[in-house]
Amino acid sequence: QVQLVESGGGLVQTGGSLRLSCAASGSILNIYVMSWYRQVPGKERELVATSTSGGTTSYADHVKGRFTISRDGAKNTVTLQMKDLKAEDTAVYYCYSVLQQPPPAGLRPVSYWGKGAQVTVSS
Repeated sequence: QVQLVESGGGLVQTGGSLRLSCAASGSILNIYVMSWYRQVPGKERELVATSTSGGTTSYADHVKGRFTISRDGAKNTVTLQMKDLKAEDTAVYYCYSVLQQPPPAGLRPVSYWGKGAQVTVSS
């Protein structure tokens, strides 16, 4: 089994910064993708940023230039550095990963979600 555990959420004022971290642990052979999603009540979960094993990163348009995703492949961690936060960034942020597990698990990639971390930006 695999666990994704987020940390670093909290309350911050508009224009402030926060850093989210996610650690993947358990039966892991390779991690292909680590991403951050966010969700507010009544809305669908949306992709915020992605980091691939090949070193590619991508961002949602509304966070470009403000958020930075980074990975530590050796530690199976991913962080999301958020700056210039706005009230509309308030959400529960979820860590997501696509990975491969060692035998006897199958070779097909599987995905996992963390339980989420609340980020609240007050104006």
